[in-house]
Amino acid sequence: MTCFVNNVYEKLVEEKACKREFALCIVTNTKGSTPRQKSAKMLVYPGGEIYGTIGGGKIEKKIIAEALECLKTRKALVVKYDLVKDLNMSCGGSMEIYIEPVMNKNKLYIFGAGHTGMALARLALHFDYEITIIDDRREYIDEINLPGISKINSSFPEILPTLHFDKDTYITILTYSHPIDREILAYCIKQPFAYLGMIGSLRKVEMTKKTFMETGISTITELEKVDMPLGIDIGAEGPDEIAISIMAKLLAVKNKVNKQ
Repeated sequence: MTCFVNNVYEKLVEEKACKREFALCIVTNTKGSTPRQKSAKMLVYPGGEIYGTIGGGKIEKKIIAEALECLKTRKALVVKYDLVKDLNMSCGGSMEIYIEPVMNKNKLYIFGAGHTGMALARLALHFDYEITIIDDRREYIDEINLPGISKINSSFPEILPTLHFDKDTYITILTYSHPIDREILAYCIKQPFAYLGMIGSLRKVEMTKKTFMETGISTITELEKVDMPLGIDIGAEGPDEIAISIMAKLLAVKNKVNKQ
C-alpha cells in the first residue's frame, strides 16, 4: 500500500511539471465492506484515462464520471455512495470520495508595460495567473521588478507568433500606441482565448470596429467577443483604478459571471 501511494504522489508531481490537467480522487472515509479503504487515490485525466484506482467496478466508473464533470466546472466536491443502494454492488459498505481538479494556471498576457500595465501586473499577482508582460521599450521592461512575473522585451510583431494561446488565455492590450494596439488585436482576435480586451476611448473602439470590418480583418461576430474598452465601468481614474476595473472583469470571466 505504501509503495502504491508514493507512486500516485510521484505521478502527481510529474504531471504538474508537464502541465497536464487531471482530477485527484481520494477515498476520505469508508464504512463496512468496500473495495478500497481510506486514503486510496486515483488520478483521472480529461480523456477518461486513470492512474491508480479507488476500487474498480461500478464505484470507479461513477467516480470517473464525477471527476470529468469536476474538470469541467473546476470546482472540488465530495461524493458519498452506498454501494448497495446507489450502485447495486455486493460489497455492502459505503465510500466517501474527495475529488479536486488540478488545473494549469490561466495565462495573462499584458501588452504594454506602462503605468496601467504595471498596475495590472501587480494586482494580478494576488490571483492565480501565469503573468507575462510584454513591451518593445527596454527601459520600461527593465523597471519591472516583480517576482513571479515574466518579462519580454521584443517588438510586438516578432513576439506574437511565438506566444501560446488557448482557451485559458487572458489577453489585455494596453500599449502606448493606437496602431500597435490594433495590430496586436488583429492577431489575437484569431487566436483561442478566454478573454481579449483592448484599452481605448469609445471613439477609438468605434473606429477600430469600422476599420476591421471594412478591411476584412475580422467579422462582427469576432469583434463582439472583444471587450473594448476593456474592464468594468466603475468610473475609474488613474492607472490603479483602471487596473482594478480590468481585474474585476477578468475575474468575472473566470468565474463565469455574465453581468458586467
